Amino acid sequence: MKNKISILEIKKFIKKNKFRINSKEIEISILEIKNFLKKKGFVISKKKDSKKQKSSFGSLAQTLLTSIIIISIFAITPLVIDLSKQSMIFSNNVENELKENQKIFIDPKLDEELNQSFLFDDVLQLDEEPTDTVRLSALTIEELFRSTNYNLDDVRKTKLVKPISLTLLPEEIKQIENTKKRKDLFIQIILPLVIQENNHIKLDRNKLFNILNKNQNTIAENNWLNLKFKQYGVVNKDLSTLKVRMDEVPVSMAIAQAAKETGWGTSRFAQEGNALFGQWTWSGEGIKPAGADANTTHKVMKFKVLQASVKAYQRNLNTHSTYKGFRRARAKLRDDGKKLDSTVLIKHLDKYAETGRVYVKILQQIIRQNNLEDFDDAKLLPSSIKLESLI
Repeated sequence: MKNKISILEIKKFIKKNKFRINSKEIEISILEIKNFLKKKGFVISKKKDSKKQKSSFGSLAQTLLTSIIIISIFAITPLVIDLSKQSMIFSNNVENELKENQKIFIDPKLDEELNQSFLFDDVLQLDEEPTDTVRLSALTIEELFRSTNYNLDDVRKTKLVKPISLTLLPEEIKQIENTKKRKDLFIQIILPLVIQENNHIKLDRNKLFNILNKNQNTIAENNWLNLKFKQYGVVNKDLSTLKVRMDEVPVSMAIAQAAKETGWGTSRFAQEGNALFGQWTWSGEGIKPAGADANTTHKVMKFKVLQASVKAYQRNLNTHSTYKGFRRARAKLRDDGKKLDSTVLIKHLDKYAETGRVYVKILQQIIRQNNLEDFDDAKLLPSSIKLESLI
């Protein structure tokens, strides 16, 4: 049997006998010693240190664990990515579905027919409600606005309007010689009324889309829909037509038309009948125009309160066939995700008056000269918890 000796033992032997490997005194190397010992019959083996063995085992275990983790990550990652993609697709589908429900997709057959039977029932109900219709003087109204810190400069800065709802215009408004003062007073009176009516429409519109986003509706929701079909004259319960008609009118447009139709609140129709928008009627109570021919049967609609006039005006624009172009242009702005721009929409009101395009230019001039677009994004300070959600 051959003798065994390790390299470690050789090194210890050399050091013990004070040999210096590769020194100038003795030119001898480990390789030469190994060759010499092999010739003498020794078997040279590498003796492993126990510490190194433990270290090697630890490194092996750590390497194995790391490998398992890496393999697991590569195995799980595609599943996670797939789940993430499915989640994103589901989320996008829900969001797209909500957006699709709010889109109108206008076609030539949309918003064609009109059932006029119930159009102004809610307007008449509003007009018949008991209200305090005491006509305040211009001085009293000015003092009211002052005491509540309601002025147009602040509104332009803060975009917040005090919820002051007046029922009648002051008679003295036509006696205010200062043009700017007269215009400002008129705007202050009309502005909360227009925003309030837009708020009612906005609440209805939000409710409509909430209903459309449900798979099944309650009896109460279906009854509400049927009521809105009547109010907006929708035939065959066409939801797309209801989407087009149930929408707001830009504040700047409404104020400009009220200013034009009433001479900034000084006209006989405005003073006697709260008629802010000069709407005609061929039946019911109204005011006969002074210069009208004897053969004419139309009258200007009259109202007990100013708010009823605003509601009737918006219902007129939202339902009458003459203003179908206006509604389509508004729906296009909605579908494109743009704000309701009065400068764009007002071009479709050329048939509101006999003067046509001249009438449109006058309205554009009123909006521009009086900076009425400043009020398009104004909010009415809430008079109720329900309306607070719109601020």
